[in-house]
Amino acid sequence: MDEKEELELNKEIRELLESKQYTRLRQKAAELNEADIAAVMEELEDAEQFKMFRILPKSMAADVFAHLETDTQQYIITSLSERDAGNIIDNLMADDAADLLEEMPANVVKKLLASASPETRRDVNHLLQYPEDSAGSIMTVEYVDLKENLTVSEAIERIRKLGVDSETINICYVLDNKRTLIGTVALRYLLLSDPDAVISDIMHENVISLNTLMDQEEVARQFQKYDFTAMPVVDNESRLVGIITVDDVVDIMEEEATEDMEKMAAIVPSDKPYMRTGIIETWKKRIPWLLLLMVSATFTGSIITSFEDALSACVILTAYIPMIMDTGGNAGGQASVTIIRGLSLNEIEFADIWRCIWKELRVALLCGLTLAGANFLKLLLLDKLTVTVALVVCLTLLCAVIMAKLVGCTLPLVAKKMGFDPAVMASPFITTIVDALSLLVYFRIATMVLKI
Repeated sequence: MDEKEELELNKEIRELLESKQYTRLRQKAAELNEADIAAVMEELEDAEQFKMFRILPKSMAADVFAHLETDTQQYIITSLSERDAGNIIDNLMADDAADLLEEMPANVVKKLLASASPETRRDVNHLLQYPEDSAGSIMTVEYVDLKENLTVSEAIERIRKLGVDSETINICYVLDNKRTLIGTVALRYLLLSDPDAVISDIMHENVISLNTLMDQEEVARQFQKYDFTAMPVVDNESRLVGIITVDDVVDIMEEEATEDMEKMAAIVPSDKPYMRTGIIETWKKRIPWLLLLMVSATFTGSIITSFEDALSACVILTAYIPMIMDTGGNAGGQASVTIIRGLSLNEIEFADIWRCIWKELRVALLCGLTLAGANFLKLLLLDKLTVTVALVVCLTLLCAVIMAKLVGCTLPLVAKKMGFDPAVMASPFITTIVDALSLLVYFRIATMVLKI
């Protein structure tokens, strides 16, 4: 559904709600995709969202609920009776239920689990015990497992029983008597095989699996590497405990990309949408880095103050400070973003640091010489500066680009080696360092060349 269709649907649903045509609204909802209904509900007021949710057919309510934003889910689930809330939790996939309960107050979680079925409580508690952002915390326990000694016909019968409540039935997982994962078998092979064939004879034994403690970012990389739609999750004894499907990986990639973008912009990451984040909360997320960068930027002022005599002797130098600092910051930002992306895709490791430095050094020389040459002509022809002053500015520009590229490529690698997120060492932080170094070089060159 495109934006225009969504706006028209939103308008139609609002009109049906306002005119209290609930039967027509229920019929309309039954014709729509669950994700489209959720998107429309997000545009409604809280009271309208709850009313719309109560109107939905029971067969699709849980699926619509799973597509809603976390804040909307919390509002709806706490507005429902304990019995209705328990039904919603029971009908959610275990991983979606666990994600919802993780964000809710402990007293609300206690009530919801009390009203849920014993099977749901077991599955959710199982998922909640794993570290946040680990494979175990995002996996689902709804999957089809088969014993190795089953025949194909017995396996298909088991799929019929378990498939309705499973996340996917395209791939089934073969276990031995100790629940150790020993193979996989695709549904299409089962359908095409002899009904009397034994699963152990037709299964694929080379199984690629994920560990429960694997970080979700590494999980996403594994999916990208192997192009699977689902992957099994095993514990340290290789026992199957769940699966992760590609729809969960899409959410992970969006979350990780958003987090990296916020860190690169010097913002403490937030898991809430922009329009749902309060002013005070937004302030708390932004002010720590702003304070740190402001304090670090005072070093720049100290450098300018220490060379006050040189500036007073050649005031025109002051006019080119912003250009030098901005160019250095931009050059450093280019290098850091490239390295950070390479690190996130596992294309670069710390062992490659010298190769990165050598490459960026050559790139910096080419970029710096090009910028310095263009600027030299501009200073002489348009700004009418003397050759010596133009030389000072352009030499500094060349040095600033070289330093920025080297700092921009090494800091993320060092941060990764020390266990920090490389995105922290992005543009704002690198710009502050490069600004200080550029000013030092600027005034040193000026004092040597101009004898001031």
